[in-house]
Amino acid sequence: MNNQHKPFNTISVITKFIPEQSDRVNLKFVFSYTITITNNTDKAFQVLSRYWLITDAEGETSTVEGKGIVGEQPHIIPGTSYTYTSGCLLKTPLGTMQGYYQVIDDQQVTSIIDIPVFQLALPNIVH
Repeated sequence: MNNQHKPFNTISVITKFIPEQSDRVNLKFVFSYTITITNNTDKAFQVLSRYWLITDAEGETSTVEGKGIVGEQPHIIPGTSYTYTSGCLLKTPLGTMQGYYQVIDDQQVTSIIDIPVFQLALPNIVH
């Protein structure tokens, strides 16, 4: 049996401020985030649910959890990736998101894929 360890997955995130949907006067800052989940294992898995912890610049937090991601429960086979885009509304021009996905593999073993903290920020607000 081969006991070499491969990284379980790779999570990459690209964020973008959406000025046309934002309203600075009314403290409405809209961001999109595009996430790519890459399966680096030798087992396929399906994303069952997601959990998000969202923190704004004032330290206020909110959570989002639910079934699937963007209305889907993608099945990701070894060596492939799944990419999706979603959005977040903050009342400050700066904030963070972090969380996890709950997944199940073909042997019906459930596990967690952590989503490292990433920043949502107006362009040029952080130097």
